[in-house]
Amino acid sequence: MNMVAENIKRLRERVAEAAIKAGRAPAQVKIMAVTKTQPVRLVNEAIAGGITLLGENRAQEFRGKYDEYDRRGEVEIHFIGHLQTNKVKMVLGKVSAIQSVDSLKLAKEISGQGAKLGITTDLLLEINIGQEESKSGIAPDEAEDIIRRIAVLPNVKLRGLMAIPPVWRESEDNERFFAQMEKKFVDIREKKIDNISMEILSMGMSDDFAPAIKHGSTLVRLGSAIFGQRH
Repeated sequence: MNMVAENIKRLRERVAEAAIKAGRAPAQVKIMAVTKTQPVRLVNEAIAGGITLLGENRAQEFRGKYDEYDRRGEVEIHFIGHLQTNKVKMVLGKVSAIQSVDSLKLAKEISGQGAKLGITTDLLLEINIGQEESKSGIAPDEAEDIIRRIAVLPNVKLRGLMAIPPVWRESEDNERFFAQMEKKFVDIREKKIDNISMEILSMGMSDDFAPAIKHGSTLVRLGSAIFGQRH
């Protein structure tokens, strides 16, 4: 078994353990392999190792690698990086979801381009839960208003929320942001807004997926834990 396959096997066990500890079924948490800067060879090793969900960060890098990915029809691909409106065309139709919707303007562009192609794209609204100036995302108190505006757009379907909390030295500090995201997710879901399903809460990365799972994450985005540190 190669290193990537071994890492995936270990991660499945750790994710399952975190879910069970949180009183959840392991099947409720999906593992995404984040492919940023990773060569196609390693991404295909991850697919061979059982990964069925890829996360792409950069539109141009993704376009350059897409045709070489194995089992493209079977493996789901989400775009998770900052996406400029002028690059929407580069990813639409190749990804099933865009997790990093950080403005109404971007959602409208995805909707408009989707109408031209005759496709509907799943979206997640990116929440800037730490309200950091250096990060993109919607302020938590503006989320519901933006969601209601996205709900009426054609050719898109908002299916949940995504967040990248601030990096703190102590995991307890980071955990409070996951708790805030869980509350926001549940509050919006309970409002039962038309065309909004709130099925996916995407949070938790290689260093902090356990507390994210504790607070309801349904999708963890793992890069270095699968592929090793980037060089």
